Amino acid sequence: MIEFKDVSFQYEQGDSKGKIENINLTIHDGEAVLICGESGCGKTTLTRLINGLIPHYYEGTLTGQTIVQGIDVKNGSLYSLSGVVGSVFQNPRTQFFTVDTTSEIAFGCENIGIDAGEISSRIENTVNALKIKDLLNRSLFALSGGEKQKIACASVSAMEPDIFVLDEPSSNLDIKSIRELKNVLREWKSQGKTIVIAEHRLYYLMDIADRVLYMQNGRIKANLSISDFRKKSTDELHSLGLRALQSENFSKMQSVVCATKQLYFRDFEASYKNASEGKKKKRKVLDISDLMVPQGSVVGVVGNNGAGKTTFAHNLCGLLQKAKGSMTMNGKTYMASQRIKACYMVMQDVNHQLFTESVMDEILLSLDYSDEEKALLEANRIMESLHISEYKDAHPMSLSGGQKQRVAIASAIASDKQVIIFDEPTSGLDYRHMKKVAENLRELSSLGKTLFIVTHDPELIAECCNYFVFIENGKVLWSDGWNRISRERLKRFFAFEGN
Repeated sequence: MIEFKDVSFQYEQGDSKGKIENINLTIHDGEAVLICGESGCGKTTLTRLINGLIPHYYEGTLTGQTIVQGIDVKNGSLYSLSGVVGSVFQNPRTQFFTVDTTSEIAFGCENIGIDAGEISSRIENTVNALKIKDLLNRSLFALSGGEKQKIACASVSAMEPDIFVLDEPSSNLDIKSIRELKNVLREWKSQGKTIVIAEHRLYYLMDIADRVLYMQNGRIKANLSISDFRKKSTDELHSLGLRALQSENFSKMQSVVCATKQLYFRDFEASYKNASEGKKKKRKVLDISDLMVPQGSVVGVVGNNGAGKTTFAHNLCGLLQKAKGSMTMNGKTYMASQRIKACYMVMQDVNHQLFTESVMDEILLSLDYSDEEKALLEANRIMESLHISEYKDAHPMSLSGGQKQRVAIASAIASDKQVIIFDEPTSGLDYRHMKKVAENLRELSSLGKTLFIVTHDPELIAECCNYFVFIENGKVLWSDGWNRISRERLKRFFAFEGN
C-alpha cells in the first residue's frame, strides 16, 4: 500500500512548477493508477515521492508523510526502497549504468545481491515477456530512443519489485512498442503488482488503469474510476489539456504543398559497428539513394523505432562522423560539412544542446547579436509564443522534460536556418503545448523554412504535417503529401487495438 498523508513539496530552487500541495491519497496493493495533467502539474513529483528520489535526491521543503509498503519515505533510505519500487523514467539515459543492453538488464539484480543463476533466469523471462531478444548484446549508445526505453523497462522488470512507477514510458515509443509495453503492464497487473504511471498518452491505458488522478497546479483535482474517466468526450479532455482516448483518424488533413522548388537528397548512407559474438560487424542502418520533398513543407518522418529516422536526421544535418550523401537546395549542392551550416536540429534528448545558464541566454545564443536590443525583443517574443517567459532567468537544466523541449524549439526558431529538423518535438508535452508547438511549426513553414519532424505523435502529424517520408529498415518505403492513400496508410500505421 502507498499512503500520502497531507503531503506538500516545494523544490529548493523555488520554482512553483512541479510542486504539490496537501496530497491525501491511498493506492492499494495491486491497483493500477494513471496520473495525468498538463506539464508541470506535479505528476512527476508524486512519482518521485513514491520511489524516494524526493527527498533523498531532489531537495526542497517536504511536509506530511509518505508511506510505501510500510516504509516511511522521508526517514527511510533509497536502498530500503530499491527492492520494493522499480522506476522507469521519462529519459531512460538517466537510469543506465552500463554500456551494453544485457549488462544493463542484469545490473539492478546484481546491485541488490541476487545470485548469478537467478539473474540469468530473470533475464531470460524478461526478454521473452518484452520481446526484446533482438536487443540483447547491443551497445546502449547505438539504440534508438524507443529501444532505450524498452531496455529501461526490462532492467526494472528483472528486479521483480512489488510496485512499478513509470514516468511517461511511452513518450519515445512507436505504436508497435506501445502495444508491447501494454502487454508488459498487463502481465505485471496479472501478477498483482501495483502500477503508478504518469502519462500524456492515455489511450493505451484505458483497459489497464483502475483509477485516474487528474492533477492541476500541484493538487489532485479529480479522482475518478476508469469507467467514469472513459465517459469524458474528446472536447472535455482537450479543455483539461489532455490527449484524446482514441487513435487519430486524420480527418483534419493539412493543405497539400504546391511548391515550385524541391529539396533533393542523394546517396544518404550510414552504417554502425556492433559488437556481436566477439567480432565487430557493420550494420547498414540508412540506405536512401534518391529522395525529393517540396521545399517549404512540414515533412513528417515516420516509421517504427530503429527504422533509421533519427540516423536520417543526423545525416541530413551532417552530424554523423562519416556522413554520406548530398542535399540540393535552390540550385546549390550541400555535402555533409556544408549541411551543418545550412541545417539546425532539435535533438530527441535536448540535454545534449542546452549550454548556457539561463533560458534567455540559450535563445540569444542562436540570434544575431549585432543589434542587442532587437535580439532581446525577438527572444522575448519567441519565449512568449512558447509559454516559457516565466523561466527566462531559470537554468535550462532545472526545467522539466517538456519545458526543456520548448527551450530547444525556441533556439531553433531563433536560428533562422532554412532547414530545421525536430526529433520528437512533442515528447513529454501535453495537448495544449503540443498544439502550440504545431502552431510554431506552421509559422516557420509559412516563412519558407523546410521542416523535418521525426515523430511518433499522430496528433502532431494531423495538426501540422503536409508531406510524409516513411522509413523502414533504413529505406524510404513511401513518400507523399496528403491524399486518400497516404491518409489510409497513416491510419493503419497508428491504429491501436481497442480504439
